[in-house]
Amino acid sequence: MELPDFMNYANKFSKRDFVEKIARIAKGAGAKLVYAALILYYTLQSNKVSATNKAMIIGALGYLISPLDVVPDAIPIAGLADDLGVLVFVMKKVWTDVDPDIQLKARQRLSKWFDEDEIEEINELFEDNKAKGEG
Repeated sequence: MELPDFMNYANKFSKRDFVEKIARIAKGAGAKLVYAALILYYTLQSNKVSATNKAMIIGALGYLISPLDVVPDAIPIAGLADDLGVLVFVMKKVWTDVDPDIQLKARQRLSKWFDEDEIEEINELFEDNKAKGEG
């Protein structure tokens, strides 16, 4: 899958719109997408993150929020697949900036929307890195 130019969506991001969108789509979007979005959202709030990484995060979250993206969110399943691809791509790029506290906070937030077996799906996000010996 080729990623869209998500940086064009940086102006679509706002804290309020992000919180509203995540609350609205959480269960239907799946734990992986929500976890990646929460990781980026909480990482964005860290003062340890470079301006470059913050710009990527804002672009990715703006892409998630925007109803106008490559595959419209209204299309079942496929509508959020491109969003997940962008979020995971950026999450892996900024992973060195993600403190364990941020990971815990995101996991705790997931427990408000998902059962433990659904939350276990997030481990799949890192299987590529483990296979390569990176994580």
